[in-house]
Amino acid sequence: MRLIGNILWFLLGGLVMGLAWWLTALLCALTVVGIPWAIAAFRLGAFSFWPFGRMVVDKPSGALGSGLSALGNLIWALLFGWWLALGHLASAVLCALTIIGIPFALQHVKLAALAFFPYGKQIVPAP
Repeated sequence: MRLIGNILWFLLGGLVMGLAWWLTALLCALTVVGIPWAIAAFRLGAFSFWPFGRMVVDKPSGALGSGLSALGNLIWALLFGWWLALGHLASAVLCALTIIGIPFALQHVKLAALAFFPYGKQIVPAP
């Protein structure tokens, strides 16, 4: 069932938003300072292509690591996060127009929230 969901997702919106994540990652990678954000954006772009069967969790970190993640997420949200979140929300509205698209709309809403705070996250297989 996850395979069918991922194929439908990829064809009906995952491709566009995954490419948007990767384009953002390429823009971040143009500078040395943006490389940590580029790595996170590439990882989450791949997740955006094929999300079902995996989930995003916080990386375990110490007090210093969580402070750096918070600062990184703030900078990310101001520069790139709101564009990606807006794209995911627009995709969610389009998916929600049909009954079969409601699970995809919910996934887009999760990814929209993730678009604001991608730094300090990791992708793991879903139970």
